[in-house]
Amino acid sequence: MAKMMKAMVMTRPGIPLQPRQLPIPTPGENQVLIQVHACAVCRTDLHVLDGDLTKPNLPLIPGHEIVGSVIERGPRVTGLKIGDRIGVPWLGGTCKSCPFCLSGLENLCDHPTFTGYQVHGGYSEFTVANAQYCFRIPDSYSDTGAAPLLCAGLIGYRSLNMAGLCKRIGLYGFGAAAHIIAQVAVYRGIDVYAFTRQGDLKGQEFARSLGAVWAGDSDRFPPVSLDAAILFAPVGSLVPLALKAIRKGGKVVCAGIHMSDIPRFPYKLLWQERSICSVANLTRQDGIDFFRVAPEVPVRTVVSPYPLESANQALEDVRNGRISGAAVLVPDTS
Repeated sequence: MAKMMKAMVMTRPGIPLQPRQLPIPTPGENQVLIQVHACAVCRTDLHVLDGDLTKPNLPLIPGHEIVGSVIERGPRVTGLKIGDRIGVPWLGGTCKSCPFCLSGLENLCDHPTFTGYQVHGGYSEFTVANAQYCFRIPDSYSDTGAAPLLCAGLIGYRSLNMAGLCKRIGLYGFGAAAHIIAQVAVYRGIDVYAFTRQGDLKGQEFARSLGAVWAGDSDRFPPVSLDAAILFAPVGSLVPLALKAIRKGGKVVCAGIHMSDIPRFPYKLLWQERSICSVANLTRQDGIDFFRVAPEVPVRTVVSPYPLESANQALEDVRNGRISGAAVLVPDTS
């Protein structure tokens, strides 16, 4: 095996990633060394690169929707063997001892580790990850098809569950996460109402093709009151609009790790037991449950592959909404 690898590296916020040749990492006691087959590009990566998330461990290899094969194991790794195809999510490790970890809320851990933020991620040919926080990938998914499931899918799944029982749900921002979770919602018999960037007719048609009963601009109101809404777009001004769109007792779920400020709005929008909540990260149980459900639906991911070296272009295409579905980086393994 070669001793060096290609990687796209963040050196400081606000500037493009830099292509580098780096030594292939050695797995620690509880880690596996993974040959990366695909890594999806997430909007959270943009928040890291733009400096919205302020504590990256620089220099940093971003990327937290990783699919690859185990090629080396640390001495304390159990349950995974050489050659296994696994996925690496955003949550890369927890302390296991804080009140949140001890109560089943490891997504709120006081001392977490996040992939592609505190530890190197998948914008590279190889990476290491804590074996206890990796997931087996169902055989029915290709490498590129599975990659968006590792964050867009998982966060969407947690958000949908937090929305509670509903018959009609609004999805604001119809990108990687919404296109996955819309399929799960339809599978559950929920009517999906999709909200896109203004004038994005292609995105609205894409939403309808995945089972949405209605699609329109994000500043429009649906033809009926919704039971809940999930905001995947990191736009705080959508919160009051979503509150207006939901019924009494409805819930607005903010699914992003970062959002622009929510503007002031009158209390009457919140009254009658409407509520707003946020989704933070994921738990390993979310992953176990979702990777059982996804093949049953079956969830179909729509992806646009990019060479690893084109990571900056992929990021800009995600930023500007030029992609239906998810962008996925594919290292050249030839």
